[in-house]
Amino acid sequence: MAMSMTGYGTSIYHLANTVVTVEIRSVNHRYLDFTAKIPSSFLFLEDKIKKIIQSYFERGRIEVYIRIEGEGFVKKTVKTDWELMDQYMDQLGEATRRYHLIGDIPAEVLAAVPDLITIQEAEEYPDGLNEAILACTNEACEQVRVMRQAEGAFLSNDLKERLTTIYTIVSSLQTDRRRVMEEYRERIQKRIREHLDDTRIDEANIHQEIVLLTEKGDITEEIVRLLGHVAHFKETLNTAEPIGRTLDFITQEMHREANTIGSKSTDTKISEYSISLKREIEKMKEQLQNIE
Repeated sequence: MAMSMTGYGTSIYHLANTVVTVEIRSVNHRYLDFTAKIPSSFLFLEDKIKKIIQSYFERGRIEVYIRIEGEGFVKKTVKTDWELMDQYMDQLGEATRRYHLIGDIPAEVLAAVPDLITIQEAEEYPDGLNEAILACTNEACEQVRVMRQAEGAFLSNDLKERLTTIYTIVSSLQTDRRRVMEEYRERIQKRIREHLDDTRIDEANIHQEIVLLTEKGDITEEIVRLLGHVAHFKETLNTAEPIGRTLDFITQEMHREANTIGSKSTDTKISEYSISLKREIEKMKEQLQNIE
């Protein structure tokens, strides 16, 4: 079953006073491309999140957005730079001796010295928050996958309809081929007779020339290959594996055969069929840009 590369998913988790929100967007990309916007405190989870993404998807640009909101728990710690304190006290003692100062040094003076005593804040989150983030990522991925499958089903139906149209055109080509070849043969023979004296015509040579010329305009092999590509496309479309690249290759081969038919044709109807074929194949190639 075809799967689209476009999808969206979101998951929200409440834990104590903290809210975890994970959003995932998926768009077209030739390969699997992963980007994440994660709070700096949780960057260590990025590799695990990437592995979750890889377990769900084969292709597409996957954008992950994680938000952590809430009051949280802020732990404050008093930090003293004792090495700086020792230097400061040595300098004060030296100043007291040098200038014969009297009295104790007020504690307020020490507290006012920049970088000597500082208060550091560290945000603490409730236990289980890491697991909640990963669980939300899994849930959002599942939503994206469901959306991609639904979109893939729509694209698959469209491709099947176009494939039916292509098969109808190829069948018409097959039906008209004999008529075209006979008309081509008669036209060649008429042109030869118009330029030669009947008494000098070697019928065997003429027949051989007609066969060679008609073979150049014969589209039998192209029709057979096109029918094979149609069957291969239909079979691939029903497989469970990622099929975008395979189907894209098949449409390239189909387009090549349609081009060859157009270049060989001297018949207006066959040329119209060739143009219709290429138009349908181009539309299929456009749709395949969004197939995983």
